[in-house]
Amino acid sequence: MSLTVAVLFAVLLHGRVTLASDPDPVRDFCIANTDSATNIPCKNSSDATVEDFIFSGIKSRGRFSETGLASIPVNVNSFPGLNTLGVSLVRADFEAGGVNVPHFHPRATEVAYVLEGKIYSGFVDTKNKVFAKVLEKGEVMVFPRGLVHFQMNVGDKPATILGSFDSENPGLMKIPAAVFGCGIKEELLEKAFGLTAKDISKVRKNLHLC
Repeated sequence: MSLTVAVLFAVLLHGRVTLASDPDPVRDFCIANTDSATNIPCKNSSDATVEDFIFSGIKSRGRFSETGLASIPVNVNSFPGLNTLGVSLVRADFEAGGVNVPHFHPRATEVAYVLEGKIYSGFVDTKNKVFAKVLEKGEVMVFPRGLVHFQMNVGDKPATILGSFDSENPGLMKIPAAVFGCGIKEELLEKAFGLTAKDISKVRKNLHLC
């Protein structure tokens, strides 16, 4: 093997290894600087206090939506102490019959732990196979990164889930809003789903999208 080929191979191999994992941290923490007047990404560590590492916003449930879901995300946008740490949470409360519509997180795998209630929970893989089961208090389910998943309270009492993510900002794409929002031409939706313009208008009205 020539020296040139050997060097090129080493460079390519190093690049593949580097891309296979997150970089090692170079500081103990990097509390996100919320002062938009500066370009400094991290709060001065000498100004950090214990309060920078505490979030109290999920002690109580949030407000229920029309689908019977109340969710409180705990990501870097609401909790600057998570910055660069690669983790986040969500508290999700369900009324009886409440639904967390099919959705996915483009940047994270989710582990969902049932704190209270009975939740029909599942995801769909890229072969359109559905993996779903009713989970009860104390059970855990994982939703692989980027796969569509869903939840519904099938009990007669409120239910609560705590979800954890391997990203400080996992992102959220709700399928109904993403598909039937105002940005996609009706003609395409009609052909894709076998719907009429009237059907699409009704869906958008029911979902309060347009």
